[in-house]
Amino acid sequence: MRAVIYARFSSDKQSETSLDDQVNNCQSRAQREGWHVVAIHTDTAMSGSTKVSSRPGGKALLADMLAGRFEVLLLESLDRLARDQVEQETIVRRLEHRGVRIMCLADGYDSHFQGRKVMRGVRGLINELYLDDLRHKTQRGLHGQIDRGYIAGGKSYGYDIVRDDSGSRYVINELEAHWVRWIFQQVAKGRAYRHIVYDLNEKGVPSPRGSSWAVSAIYGSPVKGSGIINNTLYIGRYTWNRSQWIKDPDTGKRRRVDRPRNEWREVDIPELRIVDPMTWQRVRTRLDQGRKHDGLKPSRRPLTALLSGTIRCPHCDGPLTLRGSKRYGCGNAHDRGPTVCPGFNISRPRIERRLLSVIRDDLLNDDAVALFDSLVQERLQRLGGHGEVLALEQRRQELQEELQRLVDAIAQLGLSTAIGQRIRAVERELQTIKDEIQVVRASSGPSLDTGKAFKELLVNLESALQASPTEARHAVSEILGPVKMLMRGPQIWAQIATGPALQIAIGARGCMTGCGGRI
Repeated sequence: MRAVIYARFSSDKQSETSLDDQVNNCQSRAQREGWHVVAIHTDTAMSGSTKVSSRPGGKALLADMLAGRFEVLLLESLDRLARDQVEQETIVRRLEHRGVRIMCLADGYDSHFQGRKVMRGVRGLINELYLDDLRHKTQRGLHGQIDRGYIAGGKSYGYDIVRDDSGSRYVINELEAHWVRWIFQQVAKGRAYRHIVYDLNEKGVPSPRGSSWAVSAIYGSPVKGSGIINNTLYIGRYTWNRSQWIKDPDTGKRRRVDRPRNEWREVDIPELRIVDPMTWQRVRTRLDQGRKHDGLKPSRRPLTALLSGTIRCPHCDGPLTLRGSKRYGCGNAHDRGPTVCPGFNISRPRIERRLLSVIRDDLLNDDAVALFDSLVQERLQRLGGHGEVLALEQRRQELQEELQRLVDAIAQLGLSTAIGQRIRAVERELQTIKDEIQVVRASSGPSLDTGKAFKELLVNLESALQASPTEARHAVSEILGPVKMLMRGPQIWAQIATGPALQIAIGARGCMTGCGGRI
């Protein structure tokens, strides 16, 4: 039988079994059973609460599962797969549905045992309670450190951290403090943030991260308190616990959420003051100009450029982002100045057309078509039939009613950031439900020719990507990976290190492959 080993090292544990030990133990078991190990997938410093599909090794594991490349999955324990109970149960059921036997060495779990569901449920609950308890104890300990006069955060520009046996304290770093005062003075005078950044980089002043300065390092977010000019520590007020990271159960990605003001911890430490109150207030006055009552600037349209951040500058390897509507330009040259990068730009239609042809050519192969068919069939089985359509129709009706209520709220209260974000979320879910209803109805009729549909989609790739720009940007980035632009005399070339999604689709099986071509 063919076996796959999965191992994960968790960064949130103080004593973690090494990846090598996990893999060696699983290999020994496979050897005793006479199983042939066809692949080993690992994730380093990845939390068990992260979705399996969001981990590099986990993504490769799922790709092998969909392709039917193994019959046995070997793990040290189920918590290596996932600590989140819902995520763990979802992945296990997908594996078992495809006939994969799951064996865990440390906790004795075997998906062939009759009592596996009880064992899985109990262990999943224990793992989730462990994460909740760990978060609570960590937060309680940090609050205690502040009560004892210590700090609970990390490095802050302008200060050094002095540690003793009980905790850490800030002391002023006079060299960095000089540049903090200089930045505040320049902002108070009304200088453009970009020009301040250019001067800092030209003078060779190290940024908070030790590299070159960017506008974001200075301006940050007035609402979130990030950035040099928003750090209240510079006027002797230590602010902590103003936000938290929450994981989105749909995407598995973390997002920063502001806490209520009454949960903030603010402590006056006058000996850490670097900026005088008058200069601080002048900067606040400038920041407040053009802002709404909640401190936010009017919302901008989301980025829709297909290749923003994916293609890289030939001079500094910085991201190329949209400049105007028809050209990509180097973000470092724009945000950090000529000291960092002399600048580079390229025609948007030209580069998009050329790189999309690469995707189209590479995906028109039997392995990619087979994987697409496998994914579609699995989705159809999960969605079910008529009952699922009724549930989706009911949910669509609920969302349409909510959308109407939001429109009514705009008429009465005006458009706020929160209402605008919710409207966009509802519209995205409505589109998803519409697509799922079409898929379910198609599955109840004549069988789909998925290979033909897949090839037609590739032929009309540009139109398909325009239908959902945000998702398209993410998908193209996953397929292509980083695209390095190269200058060869008067010619511009693109060097592509095949992205993880395309490796899976074309059967690259974990190796980095690449290609290049003239643009």
